[in-house]
Amino acid sequence: MTVILEKLEHQERCLTFSEISWSQLEAIEAAFDNIAGVSLAYLDGILEIMTTSPEHEDAKKTIGLLLEAYMREKGIRFYGRGGPSLGSKEQQVRKEPDESYNLETKKAMPDLVIEVIFTSGGIDKLRFYQRMGVPEVWFWEDGLLRLSCLREEYERIDRSELLQNLDIALLSRYIMYADQYDAVTEFIQAIR
Repeated sequence: MTVILEKLEHQERCLTFSEISWSQLEAIEAAFDNIAGVSLAYLDGILEIMTTSPEHEDAKKTIGLLLEAYMREKGIRFYGRGGPSLGSKEQQVRKEPDESYNLETKKAMPDLVIEVIFTSGGIDKLRFYQRMGVPEVWFWEDGLLRLSCLREEYERIDRSELLQNLDIALLSRYIMYADQYDAVTEFIQAIR
């Protein structure tokens, strides 16, 4: 078993283990079940255990609030899924997204996943979502929102194909606000 530890300035830590069986994954998941701020990701025998910082949690919540405000204002029916683990033993993948949404109707797999990145390295997160067939994945990293759409593989896109009228630059500006309440309030005024 290979272990890689990465310490980050945001107090996030990432441990990566290789050659982990599905039954070992399930046992590790159970051990971390009641521990807040720990996220697991598994792909083809590689397990990533990550702790999240307060900055990470603030960013993911702000993005979720802004996106939900947009969808409500535009009359887009949505179902927030939060971060339940996705994947299966058959797919040999398990991942808990930071935020995820179904648009229009509830589905087994989210239409849109949002990942907030404060760490580098680890498993390529697009590989998880490609295997699960998630149509669109957004990454918030270094103050930028990067969007990818699944075709045969993920392709970078400048505008969401699911939310075609959403101004990504405007959304990104409000994600950067220090005050979450003000960000959502002013964003709603800007999109009306």
